[in-house]
Amino acid sequence: MRLNKISGLFLVFTLVMIYAPGIQARSFSLPGAALLAADSIPGVRKIEDVIIYQNPDFHAAFPSVIKKKNGEILLAFRRAPNRKIFSEKGTNHVDPNSYLVAVKSKDGKTWTPEPELIYAHTFGGSQDPCLLQLKDGTLLCASYGWAFVRPDGIPNLKKPYFEAGGAIFLGGYIMRSTDGAKSWQGPIYPPHIAPEINHTALGNMVPAYNRGAMYEGKDGRIFWVVAATDQQKPGKTSNHLLISSDKGLTWKYSAPVAVDSKVSFNEASVYETPKGNLVAFLRTAGLDDQACIARSTDGGKTFTAWEKMGFQGHPLQALRLPDNRVLVSYGYRHKPLGIRARILNAECTDFATAPEIVLRTDGGSTDLGYPWAVQLDKNRVLVSYYFNVPGGPQHIAGSILEIK
Repeated sequence: MRLNKISGLFLVFTLVMIYAPGIQARSFSLPGAALLAADSIPGVRKIEDVIIYQNPDFHAAFPSVIKKKNGEILLAFRRAPNRKIFSEKGTNHVDPNSYLVAVKSKDGKTWTPEPELIYAHTFGGSQDPCLLQLKDGTLLCASYGWAFVRPDGIPNLKKPYFEAGGAIFLGGYIMRSTDGAKSWQGPIYPPHIAPEINHTALGNMVPAYNRGAMYEGKDGRIFWVVAATDQQKPGKTSNHLLISSDKGLTWKYSAPVAVDSKVSFNEASVYETPKGNLVAFLRTAGLDDQACIARSTDGGKTFTAWEKMGFQGHPLQALRLPDNRVLVSYGYRHKPLGIRARILNAECTDFATAPEIVLRTDGGSTDLGYPWAVQLDKNRVLVSYYFNVPGGPQHIAGSILEIK
């Protein structure tokens, strides 16, 4: 759903929460969707769907998940009040009380019922916690924030700025943990990049931001495809690569990833193939919801021209399987609403022909998606996402797959 014509970001939109009295936070299995296309793909079987976190008092969304060195599964998400508890009509994707939280599991099925706080932004609400575990066990969690400025302050803001849902964009930040998520340090603010034209509510230029998976390369560098509002009227965003050589403490601009005069590119995940290619999976606006891809064969110095992947869906996240194939999962906001995926070859070159795996078709509204997968064991994968069904609230769910 498009928020308005000045946004190519697509991260913020207003959708009504559906209140379901009596539903408590818990984990349990759900019956399979009517269309189990996953079972029709050779070597792929959907074992079950699970609810990871659900509470009718909260709008839970935008998960990311990693498996820690000790085997514990850590899933972060954004939690905000269901505004119906205040007798409001609906819940926005920006909220002054949206925080980054996490739940834990040992098996991917049973989860801690109450989330732990990762971070509550000093000046506003936070969105989309994106986890990355480095080879040494260090955890990074990228996010971005929104400030709710009162009417008498709006005329004094430095222009241009980005407003959505009554909030002013604050840009990105990163939290960091070196003790397995027992504690978090930060926020670390990435640099502003030149294509970005907007100011924050604090008057400075917007620091780099995005929703999508970072990736630690074979040489220890961390790759992060960020977004930038590079045009105000009509509004448009583009994607660019940042690289960190010190475990996420500092970042340097490397190259444009996808820029177009009409099409917006925003929520992007990056992945390094066994041959060392960097592959960026891109969400678009102004392109009929087409998933797109861009590739670098020189370590991120340059990227080839972006191209359509041949299907609709967003945003995308890539998981390397034990045999080096790549599971790419994405939300599907067309009827039937749900979650889908594809398994690509090791170099991610067969995206146009890889069969589509349908995981869910029972979504209640388009306020769903943002899948993020993690390997549970040699043959099982958990694809997490946020979801809703008719008559129920937005919640964090997942599908456990067997992939051979």
